[in-house]
Amino acid sequence: MSGRVVAIIQGRMGSSRLPGKILADIAGQPMLQRVFIRTSRASSLSETLFATTTDPSDDPVAEYCDFSGIPFTRGSLYDVLDRYYQAAKQAKAAVVVRITADCPVIDPALIDDVVNTLQGGEYDFVCNRLPPPWHRTYPIGLDVEACSFNMLEKAWKDATEPQHREHAMPYFYEGVELERESRTLERGVSPRGFRVALLHHTGDFGDYRWTVDTAEDLEFIRQVYARFDGRDDFTWKEVLELVHNEPRLMEINAGVRHKTLKDVDERAKGR
Repeated sequence: MSGRVVAIIQGRMGSSRLPGKILADIAGQPMLQRVFIRTSRASSLSETLFATTTDPSDDPVAEYCDFSGIPFTRGSLYDVLDRYYQAAKQAKAAVVVRITADCPVIDPALIDDVVNTLQGGEYDFVCNRLPPPWHRTYPIGLDVEACSFNMLEKAWKDATEPQHREHAMPYFYEGVELERESRTLERGVSPRGFRVALLHHTGDFGDYRWTVDTAEDLEFIRQVYARFDGRDDFTWKEVLELVHNEPRLMEINAGVRHKTLKDVDERAKGR
C-alpha cells in the first residue's frame, strides 16, 4: 500500500465534558500543539494535519493553527466520518491515520506500528485499541486507527448509523470476532467483510487513563509533563515507568468513567 500517509487529528472546542480542552495549556503549549508535535514525529507519516469544524466556536482553533503553521481543515461538527473523508481527500491521502486531540502523550512509535502493519497489505483496518466489549492492552490515550483512503471512502458512502458517523471508523470493526495470531496481534474479518487487526502490548495496561476528557485528566497530564520538565519527546514507556514509580499520580483521575462507542453526542440529534 504505497502513497501518502496522512495523520488527521480531530478536535473541537465543544467537548461535552471539558469545553475548550484542546486549547488548554500543558506546560506552556496548548494541548492540540502537543498532540500535533508528537504525532508528526512518526517516521511513517507524509503529513499531519488538524481537522476541526466549521462551527463558529472553533474559530479560535483555526486561528491558532493558522498562526502556528499547523495545516488544518474545517468540516462537519457531528459527522466526523465526513470531516475525515473531506480532509483526507484534500490531502490526497492513500492511508489515513486517525488521532484525537485529547491524547497529548500519543507515541509516534505506536503510530508507526499501526501504519506498518496496515502497509503489510493483509488488512483493511488496523488499530491498537477497540472499545468495549473488545479488550485493550495499551493505556487509554495512546489510540491509533488507520485504514486506506479507499476503505474510508467506502465507509463514507455506506455508513448511516449515528455512531458510525460520529466516531469515524466503527463501520470497519463493528461485530468483528478476533482470533489471537500472536502475543501482540489479534485478527478477524468483520461482518461487513473488512480485514481487521488489533495490536497489543505484551503487558496489560488497558485500564490506565492518559487521555483528557475532564479537569482531573488534564491535571494528571500536566503533572506528567511537569515531571519531564515540559519536554514533549518522552515515550509512552517512560510515562509507564513514571506512574509505576509515583502511583499517586494515577489517583488524580482514577474516578473518571471512560466514554464508550454508544455515547453519541446528544446535541447531534437536533442538527
